[in-house]
Amino acid sequence: MKQGALIFDEQADRYDIRFDLADYYGGLHCGETFDVMVGGRWRPTRIEMAENWYLVGIRADDLSGLRVRI
Repeated sequence: MKQGALIFDEQADRYDIRFDLADYYGGLHCGETFDVMVGGRWRPTRIEMAENWYLVGIRADDLSGLRVRI
């Protein structure tokens, strides 16, 4: 598994995972699953879109910068 941080790609209008300075996942699509670090624990989730992007079962005002692994 690779670890990185969620970032919002404004050109693609979707979230991506940044692993390193020039290493990206390539854009997340609705329904994609991964783990997110919450409260010092990895929790499984998936990304979805309604009015805004959100993670199922995870409360976060801003997804950018969340630590994830996929």
